[in-house]
Parts: sequence; C-alpha cells; structure tokens
Amino acid sequence: MPKVALFNQNGTQVGDIELSDAVFGIEPNQHVLHDAVVMQQASLRQGTHDTKGRSEVRGGGRKPWRQKGTGRARQGSIRSPQWVGGGVVFGPTPRSYSYKLPKKVRRLAIKSALASKVIAQEIVVLEGLMLDTPKTKDMVAILTGLSADRKALVVTADYNDNVALSARNIPGVTFVTAEGINVLDVLKHDKLVITKDAVQKVEEVLA
Repeated sequence: MPKVALFNQNGTQVGDIELSDAVFGIEPNQHVLHDAVVMQQASLRQGTHDTKGRSEVRGGGRKPWRQKGTGRARQGSIRSPQWVGGGVVFGPTPRSYSYKLPKKVRRLAIKSALASKVIAQEIVVLEGLMLDTPKTKDMVAILTGLSADRKALVVTADYNDNVALSARNIPGVTFVTAEGINVLDVLKHDKLVITKDAVQKVEEVLA
C-alpha cells in the first residue's frame, strides 16, 4: 500500500496515511488516460458553430437569367454556393461533440490519474480543511504552507461554502468535491490537495 504524509491545514505533518492499492497503487494506463482526457475536452466543446446553406440565405427567389440564348452558363439562383453571398456547401451546423467511454474504462482512467499523482509525489493529504469565514487570504496561506500555491486541485468529501468561496478567486486553484473529481482536473493541476475523509470516499467508490 502506498503511504503518504498526512498534514494539518497549517502545513505541519501529523502522521502518515496508507492509501488503497486498488485505487492509488495501480500502474497508470497512459492510453486510457489519453482517451478520458479527449472525451472530457470533447464534452466541453460548445458546438454552436453554424453556417447557412442555400435554402437559408436571403434572396435568389427567381432565376437570374433565362436558361438559353445568353451565352452564359445556366444559373438557377444567385444564392447557389458558387455565387458571392451564396450558401455554404457542407458547412458546420450546431451539434454536440460529447460521447461516453465504457464505465470500466472511466473508472480505470480516474484511478490511473490518482496513481500518477502518488508516483510523482504531487498529492497532499489533509487531516481536515475548515474555514470559519470565506476568505481568500486564509486559503492562500493554507496552500502556501503546503507548497501547493501554484496550480492546485482542492478536494473535500462534501461541499463546503467557505472553502469554495475562498478558493474560487485564486488563479490556478480549483475546488471540487470527492464526487466531482475527474481525470482532466487531476492531470492539469500540479498538486492534488485532498482531505482524509475525501480519500476514504474516493476509495469506497473506486476500490
């Protein structure tokens, strides 16, 4: 079982904690990680791009000139694709880019992401994280004491208003609950700051 240091929110080590081998101790699967990241990024795309086809652009109700006798090529509408101001052929239309990976693949991906943080020694486990009032300055002080003041993902077992409000204004810092932890967030942050009870919650779901 991988063992990591356990800190209090003042940045002092208060002991060690053993993490589940089935979640934090596996060999990261790079292929599955890549698939999961691509899936999440695709789901984040808005897909609101749109162009007008020949039936949607304005004008072109009548034939611009008669079919024969003019010496020019036959034309049926001034809004055909070859005309300036005409419709676009096979242009993009609004669509959803999201898709899903199999459940077992998604579970392996999040476990691989968590295990990679343990291997890289980029995980910080906290005994607890509580703030009396929402104050960005206090959260900055906590993260600085944990050497996680740059890009950090803060994870707690349950939603905490004071922690969420204190973290949201810090550049590079993201707050999620244990239920909302995902591959993209884990990998794009330099440090994973997670509370002890959040670790237990994650292990219950993934082990």
